[in-house]
Amino acid sequence: QVQLVESGGGLVQPGGSLRLSCAASRSGLNIYTMHWYRQAPGKQRELVATMSSGGSTNYADSVKGRFAISRDNAKNTLYLQMNSLRAEDTDVYYCKFRLYCDLGRRYWGPGTQVTVSL
Repeated sequence: QVQLVESGGGLVQPGGSLRLSCAASRSGLNIYTMHWYRQAPGKQRELVATMSSGGSTNYADSVKGRFAISRDNAKNTLYLQMNSLRAEDTDVYYCKFRLYCDLGRRYWGPGTQVTVSL
């Protein structure tokens, strides 16, 4: 069993930056993929960024060049660096892990609110 907890959300002005963190409850995870999603009320959850076990990354077109996904294995933590934030980036952001030992299961965090506003 793995618990994930996001942090780092908050209120930021347009053009500003935030770094989100997703901490896993234990180390030594055999991770298949790691993801960041976001969701606004009444809308479908949107995939923002993905990192594979090999370190390759993919981004939604709407965030390419502005967001960067990274990880710190020693800290069991996934990050999302968000720069040049826009009002339309306002959402609840979630991390999700998939593990090699349990590919049919998705591990989600509870989410962290990001609000981009003057």
